[in-house]
Amino acid sequence: MSDAVAICERTPTCATTGYQLAAVNLKKSYYKGPLEVPVLKDLSLSVRRGEFLAVVGQSGSGKSTLLHLLGTLDAPDEGQIHFDGRRIDTLPTAERDKLRNKHFGMIFQFYHLLPELSTLENVLAPLMIAHSTLGYLRNRRQHRAVATRLLEMVGLGHRLKHKPRELSGGEMQRAAIARALVAGPELLLADEPTGNLDHGSGQDILKILRTLNRQQNLTIVMVTHDQAIAGQADRIVRLADGRIEETPV
Repeated sequence: MSDAVAICERTPTCATTGYQLAAVNLKKSYYKGPLEVPVLKDLSLSVRRGEFLAVVGQSGSGKSTLLHLLGTLDAPDEGQIHFDGRRIDTLPTAERDKLRNKHFGMIFQFYHLLPELSTLENVLAPLMIAHSTLGYLRNRRQHRAVATRLLEMVGLGHRLKHKPRELSGGEMQRAAIARALVAGPELLLADEPTGNLDHGSGQDILKILRTLNRQQNLTIVMVTHDQAIAGQADRIVRLADGRIEETPV
């Protein structure tokens, strides 16, 4: 990274111009009793629309912390986060919830499927939350058609009525991807999406993500500790000592 680009990324007006997502000068610490544990230290990162970005780093380097900040699940101690030119880290709780429900999709290493719901119902859950009961029921057929199409896309068209306990790890992650996409997000944040899967299942998940990125121009930010997994992204950055370093793909 050139000195000019590095300086730009640390300047809010410059760093957010032309980027879909931008984090500027983020700092985040946690506390163990009176002991402060710095995790992110003046971190800046910019992501272009339609980019597939991988963030790599050792376990405990702060990758998940960064993703949670980008997704407004947590707030930085210092710094700013912008999405489509709008600062989002200081939004009221209701606005952040709306942002995540409509514009962000999130998938995690642990699938977080509701055990009492079927695969189809798990995918529909974000739409049930986003709409009033009457509003959801009014468009129920359309919602079910969208969810079913997504499950067919990820290879689960034959598993619509199955509960999570009846699915393999790879199938549960596929269902989680469909759930993350059901509201038509512009940005997908993926936290170790293949971390609990065998090699074959992990490669299948990556193929799905790459297809979504290329065919739908879906922006993806994926964190992983696996350099081979990261190598399938457009760009790789490394998180080390609380800061971002560019890495050749």
